[in-house]
Amino acid sequence: MLIGWLIPGIGVANFIAALIMTAVIALVNIFIRPLVEFISMPVNYLTLGLFGLVINALLFMLAGYFVPGITIDGFVSALLGSIVLAILGAFI
Repeated sequence: MLIGWLIPGIGVANFIAALIMTAVIALVNIFIRPLVEFISMPVNYLTLGLFGLVINALLFMLAGYFVPGITIDGFVSALLGSIVLAILGAFI
């Protein structure tokens, strides 16, 4: 809910949608993220890890696509949302 409040391009309909989004992000990070990071490892090395931000944003958009009640209005919103999510995750 905080990310939807901070980033103008991300909408969260209600608290249940936010909880479902949390579970979907966790499942995407468990099952899909390792495969995507392994495949994109050469590009990640060439960009000195900055391509990891792109991967985070794309996986954030993917999770938002599967959850009803979550709207993400483009790549820039997903990129900012994934950065805020990473910063919040570092503090928790």
